[in-house]
Amino acid sequence: MTRTEQIKRFLIDEYALDITPDELADDYDLLASGVIDSLGLLTLVSWLETTFGLDMDTLDIAPDNFRTVAAIDAFCAPKALAPEGR
Repeated sequence: MTRTEQIKRFLIDEYALDITPDELADDYDLLASGVIDSLGLLTLVSWLETTFGLDMDTLDIAPDNFRTVAAIDAFCAPKALAPEGR
């Protein structure tokens, strides 16, 4: 399963979206649509840290990094490749 597929599956399961991963467009605005609110953002960040072993800084947590599946995936890509203790 790709990282994008994992992200979609998490969003669908966590936020009770009544769609399949294939139906969740990579550019669907999760924030403007109300799928993710401030508490949901913290839940998502925690899941990303645990699932992908990311070490996020407070400065990393900007809404635009989590607006869409594509943005979340792009945000995670360089962090997932960074050596430990970045």
